Amino acid sequence: MRSVFNKTLLELAKKDDRIFMVLADIGYGEIEPFAQAFPDRYFNVGVAEQNMTGIACGIAMEGNIPVTYSIANFPTLRCLEQIRNDVCYHNANVKIVIIGGGVAYGPLGISHHSTEDLAIMRALPNMVVLAPSDLAEASEATKAMIKYDGPIYYRCGYKKEPPIHEDSIDFKIGRAITVCDGTDAGVIYTGTIGYNAKLAVKELDKKGIKCRFISMHTVKPIDSEIIVKAAKETGAIITVEEHNMMGGLGGAVAEVLMDSNLTNIKCKRIALPDVNISKVGSQEWLREQYGMSPQGIADTIEKTVRQK
Repeated sequence: MRSVFNKTLLELAKKDDRIFMVLADIGYGEIEPFAQAFPDRYFNVGVAEQNMTGIACGIAMEGNIPVTYSIANFPTLRCLEQIRNDVCYHNANVKIVIIGGGVAYGPLGISHHSTEDLAIMRALPNMVVLAPSDLAEASEATKAMIKYDGPIYYRCGYKKEPPIHEDSIDFKIGRAITVCDGTDAGVIYTGTIGYNAKLAVKELDKKGIKCRFISMHTVKPIDSEIIVKAAKETGAIITVEEHNMMGGLGGAVAEVLMDSNLTNIKCKRIALPDVNISKVGSQEWLREQYGMSPQGIADTIEKTVRQK
């Protein structure tokens, strides 16, 4: 996914000389084409994420579109104060991009996990939060991000994520995409864990459980309308995210249900538990450890649908 993001950004930068890239000494193997094509619009600030964010804010205040770029939690947690006080407070047109959300960097341990980011970023005023799930969404999200005037957080995968969408998509910030329809449950996902959820929904279909499968690529502003519609028409909502259970997609969806007085709806969050992920292993192995394999997701959905 990161390759698609970088290629799309490069093509956009060829047409718009306001686009800058600011990074903290990381991303090699992907960012060289941008650096070579636009040396005057490329800044490597070294291992100094706070400085990266401050510089990006200054570039934005001059009427440009800077993109900060690094892996996992480094462009967010290390410079949260600068994001809050410089970017969001001034509503600066800064795009914050991370590569490898969730436990994508599982073998490197908790220092390289990004499992609190959705909760933290969506709590910041003026911040839009995007988490595309496959290559089609990654490309369209990049285009939408550049068009949007204001701060955006973009959670990008870094492997060759399998496709979820079989047809072309209509990507709009704040508008979810219904991948397939169903009447037994609304399964709402965000990010690259969506492929495991897709496999789970397909398996359940063989058992006669028809799930409405929804890509919530924008966690903020969230598509309340599609959530309420799915809840009323299916009676059950299950959220799937590779993120701490607290404050992410599941929390955002639950807020919508509560504010809409839909307290009689079955609701289940599939997410990482509220613990420090101390286990070390591949992304797929870690997903399995925490019930987020295709079978684990399918089992939870089925149990939720069948409960009285």
